[in-house]
Amino acid sequence: MIAIIDYGAGNIASVFNAIKSLNVEIELTNDSKKILEAEKIILPGVGEASFAMKKLKELNLIDTIRNVRQPFLGICLGSQLLCSFSEEGNVECLGIIDANVLKFNDENSVVPHMGWNSIKIKKDDKLFKDIQDKDEFYFAHSYYIPIIKETLSETSNIVNFSSSIKKDNFYGVQFHPEKSSKKGLLILKNFLEI
Repeated sequence: MIAIIDYGAGNIASVFNAIKSLNVEIELTNDSKKILEAEKIILPGVGEASFAMKKLKELNLIDTIRNVRQPFLGICLGSQLLCSFSEEGNVECLGIIDANVLKFNDENSVVPHMGWNSIKIKKDDKLFKDIQDKDEFYFAHSYYIPIIKETLSETSNIVNFSSSIKKDNFYGVQFHPEKSSKKGLLILKNFLEI
């Protein structure tokens, strides 16, 4: 079973439908036991970081997520929440990846960074099976993870940022695979096969 963590994020339905189209058993849940027993776990995210962390705390899911040992995928805000700190609401995040999430500078970037943009793959990974450099994905965000040692791919919005990250069993993608047509579904399929 694939668990999609239900904590009130804005893109849960579209993530659920995208995964369902891949003919796998999925469940929308905020039950710690079910999450920890799932084969794979997805943390979607459209919203604001401090609100999201507040919801995860209220649902007693912070330690649950930190204790996950199976493949885990954070999407957009869900990816940013894997970091230590976010400038969005100046909030401590999950601390799985030692990085700070930064706000795009209006003078040096297009804010929000919205629409289709290409990725540059920095490290070979199963997540990118049959994905090429310069393949395009759909982005919608005003905050970003800088280039760090856990960066799998990067994208440019005048400044270069991490469009995907990985540490141990934790993956994060800044783009929305559920809104990125065939290539996005391929990313989700690849994650489900890890």
